[in-house]
Amino acid sequence: MEVNYKGRELSEDKINWIQTEAQTGDVLEGTVKNIKPFGAFVEMDNGVVGLLHIEDISVSRIKSPEERFKIGQNIKVMIKSVDKDLNRIELTHKELLGTWDENIAEYQEGEKVQGIIKEVEKQKNGIFVELKPNLVGLAEYKEGYEYGQTVDVYIKKIVKDKKKVKLLIV
Repeated sequence: MEVNYKGRELSEDKINWIQTEAQTGDVLEGTVKNIKPFGAFVEMDNGVVGLLHIEDISVSRIKSPEERFKIGQNIKVMIKSVDKDLNRIELTHKELLGTWDENIAEYQEGEKVQGIIKEVEKQKNGIFVELKPNLVGLAEYKEGYEYGQTVDVYIKKIVKDKKKVKLLIV
């Protein structure tokens, strides 16, 4: 074993993989090994552990990585960046959840669906509702709703050129 940055132990095989094979954009299988408020540590099949920052988990705002993952869960990740000086891998997951256009194709104006409240605007401008992990719409503000609550929404308007979904909580 070779001791590396901040006391991490990395074998020569792992260092070699990071230095020569790891490429931005590579999609790999991994297992969630640890969850912290700022993200999740994912061990790839080759034993290298990378960090999946909370903002790279989904387009939707989430308060904790535990909303999406559990320790021991197998997930697909994409290499976002490779730091060869520190032998670190930064990962992303949200790019693997489909594009806005792919996700919105499942929905139509006038449809009633379920979603999860992801943010209630403090100035009562609206409520952000997640329809899918990579698809969020804005509903008109209503009292009594809070983060994490499942709600039924009516899709009022889909504005494809602006990638917006206007919703009404029903």
